[in-house]
Amino acid sequence: MSGKTFKAFLVEENSEGNFSSNVTEVPVSFLPDHEVLIQVQFSSLNYKDALSASGNKGVTRNYPHIPGIDAAGTVVEDSSGFFKEGQKVIVTGQDLGSNTPGGFGQLIRVPKEWVVRLPSGLDLEISMKYGTAGFTAMYGIKRLQRELISPQDGKVLVTGATGGVGSLAVFFLSELGYEVVAATGKTDKADFLEELGAAEVIHRDKITDVKDSFLLSREWNGAIETVGGKMLDAVIRQTNHDGAVACCGNILGHELKTSIYPFILRGVSLLGIDSAICKMPMRLKIWESIAAINHKKLPDDFSKKVNLKGLQEEVETILKGQQSGRVVVEHK
Repeated sequence: MSGKTFKAFLVEENSEGNFSSNVTEVPVSFLPDHEVLIQVQFSSLNYKDALSASGNKGVTRNYPHIPGIDAAGTVVEDSSGFFKEGQKVIVTGQDLGSNTPGGFGQLIRVPKEWVVRLPSGLDLEISMKYGTAGFTAMYGIKRLQRELISPQDGKVLVTGATGGVGSLAVFFLSELGYEVVAATGKTDKADFLEELGAAEVIHRDKITDVKDSFLLSREWNGAIETVGGKMLDAVIRQTNHDGAVACCGNILGHELKTSIYPFILRGVSLLGIDSAICKMPMRLKIWESIAAINHKKLPDDFSKKVNLKGLQEEVETILKGQQSGRVVVEHK
């Protein structure tokens, strides 16, 4: 990396409105004028990154742009004086990779309020095996715990269980002592989910192919629901008395049509998870909780590592819904 440019996965829009990506040298002046300059060593690929990389204007308004909502690296400089040069840090969410140049570049420059010191128990690479997906999964679990959903209460459901958030929710819940039911359309991935700690793997249709009743039989005490739409409705109607559902996805749709009866007759709580704009006190607690997990129990094949040149293929894979586990991006 030279002093005036850095290597990045740059997405551009041509005059006809078509998008293309290329690994190229980008001038440091491309970065916004914020306090903390960070040399990124690792990032990770999320569905939101794939949308940005394919020109989704709902995620990224203006191009050229560098996606990557996750970044882990070392501080180069901090004009505020809050962080020291060489300090290991993590940045996830906020506006990183959406409309602010993100972790698919060797450098980022961000406000100091976005930056988290790397917790003891994590290294930079492991932090990006988790990234926003792991952060969101643990945030959902913390919200369930706030509703007093404990391992002794019964089963906890995870939908979209082979995705980034879902698979890490299965792993974290299992490590915390919960009995996890993993729901997926990819039943050929049952061994993968059981290795992560799922006690039971079911096909997603078992949840959604149900009667159109106000209430359904009670199947689980809590849920991490990652896909939305009719799945969220069906999960709510099958949640136990005083149970809770943490909602963090909308792949099956952004609208929720459901019955009020699970809420007023069973006391079910619906918990929203906004991992991008999470206040710093909670953000720190979530990363500390992730750091306390036994990372050695995460299967070796849970993640794969690619460089910037390998990103485009992985973007296409995740957009097709074919990704399992996590993709870590290494800057060399």
